Amino acid sequence: MSQTTDTREAVEAELEFDPLVDTADITVKNINGDVALNGTVPSYPQYQEAAAAARRVGGVKHVHNHLMVQLPDADYRDDAQLATAANNALAWDATVPSGIEATARNGNLTLTGFVSYGSQRLAAERSVSSLIGVRNVKDEIEVSYDADPVDVTILVDDAIDRNALFYDDSDVRVTVTGNTVTLDGHVRTWAEHDAAVGAAWMASGVDEVLDDIAITG
Repeated sequence: MSQTTDTREAVEAELEFDPLVDTADITVKNINGDVALNGTVPSYPQYQEAAAAARRVGGVKHVHNHLMVQLPDADYRDDAQLATAANNALAWDATVPSGIEATARNGNLTLTGFVSYGSQRLAAERSVSSLIGVRNVKDEIEVSYDADPVDVTILVDDAIDRNALFYDDSDVRVTVTGNTVTLDGHVRTWAEHDAAVGAAWMASGVDEVLDDIAITG
């Protein structure tokens, strides 16, 4: 059996194993570790979880999530209802700073406002992603000041050094330009990859992380 078939079948098995994903309308394609997810799911959290499940599989280098969210009729919310629910969720979440606002159009939420940390942007996304009626979340929240290249580089390097997930032969390089952090190099697993990207988002002033890290397996 070819590696292509092995990886595709492993991703399909992981999706079936995950109780948070309805696989009835999902198809998987794999070309040399580049995995594409196609079809539909009934909620935005399932859209996110399907990609996360695929990344857990050994041999997967990239995940292209082409799934569409097709809401059941019972989960439909008009724009006013959804926007109200999203803004309430943001206001009640202690990890989201004040001033973040949500607007809705056809089930698609757009978030705007200003924060100091990229991790606060992610917190705002998490706060609204699981609401009934959400088909997609577009994050237009801005970070209010530039990142310090030295601080960001040290933060990410230190996080990698102390992380038990990293192998000695993994190598991640950090470049900072304005509010943008670029990560390149290579790691062996998606767990290492996610730890490096997560560390970059924790730094103050970061509003974009460009991920050029290769997964070597």
